[in-house]
Amino acid sequence: MNIERVILSGGGTGGHIFPALSIANEISKRNPDVEILFVGALDRMEMEKIPAAGYKIIGLPVMGFPRKPSLKIFKFFVNLLKSASMARNIVKEFNPQIAIGVGGFASGPLLRAAAKMRIPTLIQEQNSYAGITNKLLSKKVKTICVAYEKMERFFPKEKIILTGNPVRENLTQDSANKDKALVYFELNEKDKVILIVGGSLGARSINNAVINNIEKISKSGVKVIWQTGAFYFNEIEAKLKGKKPGNLQIHKFITRMDLAYSVAQVVISRAGAGTISELCLVGKPSILIPSPNVSEDHQTKNAMALVNNDAALMVRDNEIDEKLFPIAFDIVNDTERCESLSMKIKTLAKPGATNTIVDEVEKLIKA
Repeated sequence: MNIERVILSGGGTGGHIFPALSIANEISKRNPDVEILFVGALDRMEMEKIPAAGYKIIGLPVMGFPRKPSLKIFKFFVNLLKSASMARNIVKEFNPQIAIGVGGFASGPLLRAAAKMRIPTLIQEQNSYAGITNKLLSKKVKTICVAYEKMERFFPKEKIILTGNPVRENLTQDSANKDKALVYFELNEKDKVILIVGGSLGARSINNAVINNIEKISKSGVKVIWQTGAFYFNEIEAKLKGKKPGNLQIHKFITRMDLAYSVAQVVISRAGAGTISELCLVGKPSILIPSPNVSEDHQTKNAMALVNNDAALMVRDNEIDEKLFPIAFDIVNDTERCESLSMKIKTLAKPGATNTIVDEVEKLIKA
């Protein structure tokens, strides 16, 4: 049975968008004539990234619940009602064979509408601590694909399938080789390299830690590749004008993350679920800095799933100015420790996640 029409919903960050695109690409690979529609939230990252990947997207005015009491609460409920009405119309008009949610604001109204119309529904939860949207949807959807064990704390056990998280496709392709990476980043084979990424939107505290430790970086002799995120790039370039050490590369956004991972001995990163899945797959020694600005502190829980297996290190966000670079320089110069971390993090990888999820999609459509 061919798949003809699919709706994928969610977004907000790369951690939701990249898995959604991986799922869409695998469905398209198996069904060349399939029509895939994305539904996202207006003014969020997916409204740019999804069309750039060649897919159509419709935006809903849905927004996150305000953390502090204010007039925004009224706007939240007005937009929610409007989004629910739009979602019903989208589902009715497009008439998908299945609706897939990957987390993020838009997946709530869309999957509720699909479930009410008795369209098969599936959600993919990337984190070890489930988000509120997916927890609410879990009662209505047919299948829940998860990346971590013990998720029955949040979801009905009989609906859970342990799949792992989909990752960007080029990370698993042969193009990610060391020689190409060395040329791409203008490095030598003997260079010790640390890669710093703060997530697709950047991370102010990590960026500030780099600036505050410029002198240590300069003296270390270690090459540092730094993705600042688009939001912070111009500000950082201005601050470091005439002060940037020669062993520091600054990038707004690294499009060839496969090559960046390939050339790095150590990665410093936030602990988003998608990033952790990538780090497990490429087997990189990692220092994780959970964001303190996420719901339910789920990034700390993601990081601890690795730390408890001695597969990564963790530094708290409020300690990074003092602790991050001494630890990073110690690790990058300790070959034995790097090999141990690499070996252990690889054991947590689930390279077939995207295929497994699409297998579940096919099962639901055929049921």
